[in-house]
Amino acid sequence: MNQDHHPKSEPGSCCSKASASPAHDIATSAGIFDGTVWRIANMDCASEESEIRNALAPIAGIGSLRFDLGRRTLALSGDAASIAAAEVAIKKAGFEPLQLAAADAQARQDANAHAADEYGSLSSGMARLGLALALAIAAELLEFFAPAALSFDIAKMALAAFAIWLAGFGTYKKGLYALRARRLNINALMTVAVTGAFLIGQWPEAAMVMALYAFAELIEARAVDRARNAIKSLMALAPEDAEVQQADGSWQRLAARSVPVGSIVRVRPGERIPLDGVVSAGQGAVDQSAVTGESIPVDKEPGDEVFASTVNQAAALEIRTTAPASDTLLARIIRAVEEAQGSRAPTQRLVDRFAAVYTPTIFVLALLVATLTPWLMDWTWMQAVYKALVLLVIACPCALVISTPVTVVSGLAAAARRGVLIKGGAYLEEARKLKVVALDKTGTLTEGRPRLVVFEPVAASADVAPLQSWAKALASRSDHPVSKAIAAGLEVHELAVDAFAAQPGRGVQGLVDQRALKLANHRWVEELGLCSAALEARLKQHELQGRSVTLLVSDDQVLALIAVADRIKPSSRRAVERLRELGVLPVMLTGDNLLTAEAVGKEAGISEIRGPLLPDEKLKAIDELRAGYGLSAMTGDGINDAPALARSDIGFAMGGAGTHTAMEAADIVIMNDDLQRVPETIELSRRTHSILLQNISLALGIKAVFLVLAVFGNATMWMAVFADMGASLLVVGNGLRLLRSRSANP
Repeated sequence: MNQDHHPKSEPGSCCSKASASPAHDIATSAGIFDGTVWRIANMDCASEESEIRNALAPIAGIGSLRFDLGRRTLALSGDAASIAAAEVAIKKAGFEPLQLAAADAQARQDANAHAADEYGSLSSGMARLGLALALAIAAELLEFFAPAALSFDIAKMALAAFAIWLAGFGTYKKGLYALRARRLNINALMTVAVTGAFLIGQWPEAAMVMALYAFAELIEARAVDRARNAIKSLMALAPEDAEVQQADGSWQRLAARSVPVGSIVRVRPGERIPLDGVVSAGQGAVDQSAVTGESIPVDKEPGDEVFASTVNQAAALEIRTTAPASDTLLARIIRAVEEAQGSRAPTQRLVDRFAAVYTPTIFVLALLVATLTPWLMDWTWMQAVYKALVLLVIACPCALVISTPVTVVSGLAAAARRGVLIKGGAYLEEARKLKVVALDKTGTLTEGRPRLVVFEPVAASADVAPLQSWAKALASRSDHPVSKAIAAGLEVHELAVDAFAAQPGRGVQGLVDQRALKLANHRWVEELGLCSAALEARLKQHELQGRSVTLLVSDDQVLALIAVADRIKPSSRRAVERLRELGVLPVMLTGDNLLTAEAVGKEAGISEIRGPLLPDEKLKAIDELRAGYGLSAMTGDGINDAPALARSDIGFAMGGAGTHTAMEAADIVIMNDDLQRVPETIELSRRTHSILLQNISLALGIKAVFLVLAVFGNATMWMAVFADMGASLLVVGNGLRLLRSRSANP
C-alpha cells in the first residue's frame, strides 16, 4: 500500500512543472483530495493518524493514503471493496468517518465548512470543560475539608463521575476501542488510569485527571492548528470579488470564484489582485511579497504575469485572467505545502517507531510496580496500584509524538512565506547535511536574460542582412535564453523554418530559404569539424569577456559569429559567500564554454567550475561530487538540468524562470529566483533540526523526572497530567517559534 509516497528514497498520543511560469508549474495535482475523501472529526493528532494507518495496513487494494490533520480529512484511492473494507476498519478503530463529495473543490469546501463549524463550537466546548473542571475542584475541596461521612463520600463520587462524563466521554470511547483492539495508545492509558483511580476510591483525583487532560488537550489542539493553518491564512488575502469587464464594455463587481478564465478584470491602485492573470493594459508596480517573499515591488507592464492576493501599488491595471479562483498560484502553493505536510519526515518516523515500543514498555513497568512493589518495597496494595496508575498517566507519549510534526510543519510554512516551496519534510530535514551545492550558470547564477552584443560575419565580404534573417529565423523558434536574446536583438524580417529541431547541449537546426543551417555552440562546431585556428582565436576573445558565443553554420562552413552577454544576478555573490560561511562548497556545472563559465564564476566567487557539460555529464558530475564530498544538491532552471536535479540528494529549481520539467524534478522550488534562498533553506533546516532535538529532549527529560518522582517520590495523578500536558504545550510552543520571523535565518 502506497502511503504518502515520497519522490525520492527517504532516510526512513493524542495531541490535540510546460510553462516558464510558476503559476502553471506548482502543485498541479489535486493534492490530498484525490479519491474517496472522509472527514474524521475525532482524528485529532499524529498518533491517531498512525492508528488509522495501522488499521488500514492489512487491507490490499489501497493505492494511496493521504491525511490532512488541519481539516481532519483522509483521502484514499482504490477499488470499491478496499474502500468499503477501509471504512469498516476505521470504525473498528474507534473513529467516525464521514464521506465528503468526490470532486476536489467540493471536498475542500465541505471539509472547510465542517472545520468552521467545529471552530464555531469552541466556546461551548470550553464551557463544558470549564464545568467539568469546576466539579472536579469541588470534589477535591470536599476531600480536603468535609468530614468523613457516607453522604459526603456519595457527593464526592457523584461530582467526580459527572466531571469525568463531561470531560472524558470522547476519551473513554476511543480508549475502549483501543483496548479492544489491544492497542496501548494515550486514550487507552487514560481510560485505564482514570477508571483504576475511581475504583480504588480516588474519585476527586480521577475527576481532576480527566478534566485537566481534556482541557489541556483542547488548548494544545488549537496551538497545533496554528502551525497547520499558518500558510492557509494567506488565502484570506485574496479578495472575494473582482471588477469584471462585460460584453458591452461596462464594468461589474462579481464574486471572484465565478469569474471565468479569459475575463478582463480591473484592479485599482491599492487593491489586491483577485485572480492570476496577465496584464493587458496599464503599467505599475505590484507587491508580490505574499507569494514570492520579495519585499521590493515588481514593475509590471502588458504581457507580464500577476498573481492573486498581490497588491497593485500605483496605477490601474487591466488583467486577463489565466486561472480560476480555486487554482491560483497561491492556492497551488498551499496544496503543495499540505501535501508536504502529509509526508512524514525522518525524525517523525523515528519518533513514531520509538513511541510504539515505549508505550507498551511503560505499561508493563506499571504492571510490575502494581504487582511486585508490595513484596519488594513493603508498600500497601493500594499504594502500589496508585503509583502504577500515576506511571500510566506520565507514560503518555503525547509530547514526544507531537514534537516533530509541529516543528516540521512550522518550518515548511516559514519557508513558504519566504517564497521557498519545500515538497516534503524529508528535504527540510536533510538540507542541513548538504556539503556541496552545484549551481547552473544561465538563469541561476545569472539573470538568464542575455543581450545580443556582437553579430559579425566570419567572412568580411559577406552580406550581413540575410545572415541576420537566417539567424533570427532559427533563434525565434527556440526557448533557450541565448536564442531569445539573439531573436530579440536582431531587428530584421523573420523567415519561415522547416524541419526545425533542437539538439540539447549543442544548439538548433532547420531549413531556411532551402538551406540547412544551424545555430551551434563551440562544442558542436568542433564536432562538425568546422573550427579553424583563426575562428578559435576570435571565439577566445569573446569568451574571455564572459560572453556566450553562438555560431551560424551551414553544411560546410561557419557563416557568422554571434555573442551575447548575461549579467550575474545581484544576489548571486552574496549567496555564494553565505554558502561558504555555512561550510558548503559551491560548484558551477554549466553547458556553456569553460572560458565564459570561468568569467562568471570569478565574478560570483566560485572557484570550482565544470563545463561545457551535456545533461548526462551533469549527472556524472553530481555522482562525483557526492562521492567526493557527501550530500550534494543541484540548483538549476532548464530542461538540461532536470536529470541532475532528480539525481541529486536535494534539487533546487528556480520557480520564476524555471521550466516545467525542472520544477517537477526538483524537491525545492524557489519562487522568486533569488539564489540567497538556497543558503537560507540550509539555515532553516539547521534551525529546525535544533528545535527538533530540543523538543525530543524536553519531552523525554520531563517524563524521566516525573517517572522517578512517581516511583520514589510523591507525584500525584493530577501532577502527572500537568507534567505531560505541560511538556506537550512546551514542545508545541517551541516548534511554533519557526513562524515568528519573516526571515529564515536563525
